[in-house]
Amino acid sequence: MTHVGPDADPDAGLLAPGRAGSPAESATSDAAVLRGLLDAEAGLTRAQAALGLAPAAAADAVTRAAADEGRFDARDLALRARSGGNPVIPLVTDLTAAVAGEYSPYVHRGATSQDVLDTALMLVAARTLDGLLGDLARAESALGRLAATHRDTVMPGRTLTQHAVPTTFGLKAAGWRSLVLDARDRLSAVRASLPVQLGGAAGTLAAFGVFGATNADGLTEAYAAELGLVAPALPWHTLRTPVADLAGALAFTAGALGKPAADVLTLSRTEIGELSEGSGGGSSAMPHKANPVRATLVAAAARRAPALAATLYASMAAEDERPAGAWHAEWEPLRDLLRLVGGAARDAAELTEGLQVHADVMREHLFATHGLIVSERLAAELAPLLGRARAKSLLTEAARRTRTEGRALAEILADEPGLKGVDLADLTDPTRYTGSAGALTDRALERR
Repeated sequence: MTHVGPDADPDAGLLAPGRAGSPAESATSDAAVLRGLLDAEAGLTRAQAALGLAPAAAADAVTRAAADEGRFDARDLALRARSGGNPVIPLVTDLTAAVAGEYSPYVHRGATSQDVLDTALMLVAARTLDGLLGDLARAESALGRLAATHRDTVMPGRTLTQHAVPTTFGLKAAGWRSLVLDARDRLSAVRASLPVQLGGAAGTLAAFGVFGATNADGLTEAYAAELGLVAPALPWHTLRTPVADLAGALAFTAGALGKPAADVLTLSRTEIGELSEGSGGGSSAMPHKANPVRATLVAAAARRAPALAATLYASMAAEDERPAGAWHAEWEPLRDLLRLVGGAARDAAELTEGLQVHADVMREHLFATHGLIVSERLAAELAPLLGRARAKSLLTEAARRTRTEGRALAEILADEPGLKGVDLADLTDPTRYTGSAGALTDRALERR
């Protein structure tokens, strides 16, 4: 029997198929956060040893103890964290006990809990973004191939849910790719700027001076070098730019991926059928269904991400040198946002790599309005021949008759004496009115 009692895994992702099994899920798990906390603690001792503020043997002892994850129980730490409000306090107790002996005083020396937890979350973010960026690269490559392949595949352009003028699927896919590249650029910039946190009790680094540090910048830089993060200009206990930048880039990425997902959901409707997922999902009740599940999960992430980012932005209004509540409010939304967008990137990569384009259906739909989809072209072309007022009234009446009589627009316009000798079949051919779509697609694909 499956165990569902109070000690069952609270982080199994049963209600989170979007992130289940993704690289982001493992990179943000409780075990991964614990790994980040231990790495932050060990890195701090090594940084102090590198500057002669701790024996090299102490750095080795703390690093060895921190490497043994079996010594530490994440659930036990979580329960004990209630007494002090964060998990670093019980972790320091356990890590100190694991080091023991003469080197135990070098655990967490000079630091405050926020130094370690903020640094650990930056490590978790960095490790998550590395995988996320890889999935964005997969999506970008797939979209580039679709755009190139379908550069001249004409389809209806739609505005306010209705046919507008013809466009190409290549241009649509190129636009999706541009959004993915925009997301990549923002996330890459954030990834390159993720900092360590080191300030001590109130951001003055005072305790490190007591222990012999004469160059606070040097210690912060050494700490950053140990962990592969950036050395900030100031402790950022209540200067939450790193978290806000990360939130903004992740929320943007969710929206950027949500755009192609929304288009796929619309264009894969049964009555439209211009696109379909490579392997749609099934239904528990309807055997015939092939649901666009990847697009659905990405769309769900795009709806949730802004609210999570809003919580992180709201936490910027933090009082004093260390806040009560504002900092604590960040932890879960930040992890949820990393998971959510990481899962969406995985799903977007799978969606775009398997997307099926039904060009014949797109072409068929171009003619669904019997030529009305090129009324913009006709208005421009006929005005010099008939005058603007006459051209407008003629097209208005012809459009009405096309809709009510089901006849082709070209056939109705052929009755107009002023249009004798005009090639109306050519003028009303939707495939011959795509403007600069091909050139725009080419230009978009030049971006790397």
